[in-house]
Amino acid sequence: MIDRQSPTVRRRRLARELRRLREAAGLSAAQATKELGWAAGRINHLESGRHGTDPSALRDLMRLYGVDAPDRVEAILALGRQARQRGWWHSYTDVLDGDYLGFEAEAAGVTTYQPAVVPGLLQTRDYAAASAKASGAVTEADIERVVAARMERQVLLSSDLEVNAVIDESSLLRLAHRPDIAGEQLAQLVSMAEEAARITIRMLPLSAGLHASMGSGFVILDYTDDLDKSLVYLEGRTGGTFLEKDEELDDYRKVYSSLVQSSLSQLETIKALKKLLKEV
Repeated sequence: MIDRQSPTVRRRRLARELRRLREAAGLSAAQATKELGWAAGRINHLESGRHGTDPSALRDLMRLYGVDAPDRVEAILALGRQARQRGWWHSYTDVLDGDYLGFEAEAAGVTTYQPAVVPGLLQTRDYAAASAKASGAVTEADIERVVAARMERQVLLSSDLEVNAVIDESSLLRLAHRPDIAGEQLAQLVSMAEEAARITIRMLPLSAGLHASMGSGFVILDYTDDLDKSLVYLEGRTGGTFLEKDEELDDYRKVYSSLVQSSLSQLETIKALKKLLKEV
């Protein structure tokens, strides 16, 4: 079962809180470093979430920043403990992007456009295996690890996670060449679209022509806690990129809105999926 208390998100939240407290204390990173006698760059590493968060370092920072209320200090230390934990995905970081899985695990909403594949949260086991193999996972062990991680992720669908997906028609037409996996995958998409209240699936038809995100997929992750800023994730072959500037988020939300306008409605998508299902 997925633990939605993601250490990845906690590490990011702690980093932002440490920066806020330092700025409230009127100290620059260089001043705080000098006061504590720390190595250059340690403060910046802590505030970017890239450095270890041992309790003694956090207590030193709290003293320097004038945070002495016991409950406030304990809250910071608790965040530090949670940030040091390992999520379920830690054992899969050799085959999947662990940072993304960590951020996804605690998201309240996932909004995605995929131009070439069915989104991982919506894949069947056999489709996930075929996709992993096509992407370069050559050993059966690696393929099985990718599949296991994707199936584990789908536990999120039984929670209150909201999923909005635009899937390019081309990714579904590719299934015609794999009738052994096409039927089950298309049937699962139909079932999710019809029965899952928090899942919205729209197909972007080839007839839409040129559109706002040609050849480029993306994921927007949203959170209910105001402390956790939304993220855009761009997946690359050797790693992913996260964007969090307001103007970047606004741009990708506009792109997604444009894609929705060019896509079939959920009802029309279900009809199109059922038609494809009859043809496999």
